[in-house]
Amino acid sequence: MMNSISPQMRTLATHLISDEAKADLSFAANEGTLVSAVETLRPKLSTLMGKSGFRALLARALALAVPEAPWLAGVQVNGDGFLERKVPDELKPDTEQIFAGHAALVAQLLGLLVSFIGEILTIRLVCETWPLLPVNDYFNQGDDHEKTN
Repeated sequence: MMNSISPQMRTLATHLISDEAKADLSFAANEGTLVSAVETLRPKLSTLMGKSGFRALLARALALAVPEAPWLAGVQVNGDGFLERKVPDELKPDTEQIFAGHAALVAQLLGLLVSFIGEILTIRLVCETWPLLPVNDYFNQGDDHEKTN
């Protein structure tokens, strides 16, 4: 079963990964295990759904991202909810593959959030986490009752 993520969600995930990579000069050296955007979301999501809920959500997002980035099959969510690489060094992905995998994982994570808590709450969560991000460019904003006339 293939999970379909909206183009806006993919663009948002790519934007987040790009911004996080610019802020983290060790991006290419992280061996595909640390996704800064996931780590940035961790406190809010853990508060929202608990540590076990976050771990389950991240594990599901990871499973859904593997078809787009096969190297992610060598990454697991540990008992504390952190990503760990479980593949030999000779199978280490290159920087472009790492970026694509991170974007796929974050897109899946955000897509699951939209499915579980709705677009409006997901927008609020993303806005609180990244206040300078132009979030309105990425979501449909289909909740008419919050619009003023």
